[in-house]
Amino acid sequence: MQQHFASDNYAGICPEATAALLEANTGHAPAYGDDDYTRQVSDRLREVFETDCDVYFVFNGTAANSLALATLCQSYHSVICHPLAHVETDECGAPEFFSNGAKLLTAAGEQGRLTPEAITEVATRRSDLHFPKPRGLTLTQTTEVGTLYRPDQVATIADTARRLGLRVHMDGARFANAVAALDVAPADITWRAGVDVLCFGGTKMGLPVGEAVVFFDRKLSEDFAWRCKQAGQLASKMRFLSAPWLGMLTDEVWLKHARHANAMAQRLSAGLVAAGIELLFPTEANGVFARLPAAVEAGLRAKGWRFYTFIGAGGARFMCGWDTLPATVDAILADIRHLTGASDAIRS
Repeated sequence: MQQHFASDNYAGICPEATAALLEANTGHAPAYGDDDYTRQVSDRLREVFETDCDVYFVFNGTAANSLALATLCQSYHSVICHPLAHVETDECGAPEFFSNGAKLLTAAGEQGRLTPEAITEVATRRSDLHFPKPRGLTLTQTTEVGTLYRPDQVATIADTARRLGLRVHMDGARFANAVAALDVAPADITWRAGVDVLCFGGTKMGLPVGEAVVFFDRKLSEDFAWRCKQAGQLASKMRFLSAPWLGMLTDEVWLKHARHANAMAQRLSAGLVAAGIELLFPTEANGVFARLPAAVEAGLRAKGWRFYTFIGAGGARFMCGWDTLPATVDAILADIRHLTGASDAIRS
């Protein structure tokens, strides 16, 4: 079956997660998270982050982000985010719904990243009773345009947030790719840098389903289990949501797969540049954003390639996954060279 670049969600379950899932499918185990698999994974995540954090598992990223943000806010509060943030553009109002009305306020930033200056401007714009009081801040790592926040950038933003009375949430749908690309300890771009709660994406890194919500400030998670239950996110057979994480977190499998996806994006990015295609953003993780001529875009679609053009700041987005083959990258590049005439130039 042909591989595609529309989303890393297109990829199947990685073999390590499959093995862990099948191993959990033996005999009986307590329901609703009171099982050994869920405890083991939670402890393993505490080891990964080098701190005694609270860990919860939900079915998808929208629920993870929305329920996490709801813990930071009352209904009359607001959360500052980038205009391209997934919570703003692609979650159907779920953050506002689950917080009973807390408003998202957008702050500008180049290359998908928020800046302390933009955050400060939004947070201090008004302080009267007619405006939702800023209380939360959400960062996307990696960003919606494939760029990264370095540890010092996260720390500077978190310091700004603290000064303004904001709690910090990180949408880590592609957190694994960020850690692999930056080659840092997970703690260095989360709690050590000032992040209060992380939504650690599992699906995009090779799990069948499920995200982990990791509270570094454990006081914030006091009633989170009740939020999950009320929102329909408490899995009765929780072991099947949590067990695949064991396969990913053993021997740094999650980082191995993330590094591969990142490397495939670099391969694709270099090939696009060589074919004369303009990149819209630097390729820093597993996403490549490019401005395709209309004829090239149409030609690729006619050849059966799938990719998105409505994501982020426009252009074409190509996502590489844990299973993207070098041959797949080379195949789409060959088609692009043919459509642009670059292959003829190379032969001459």
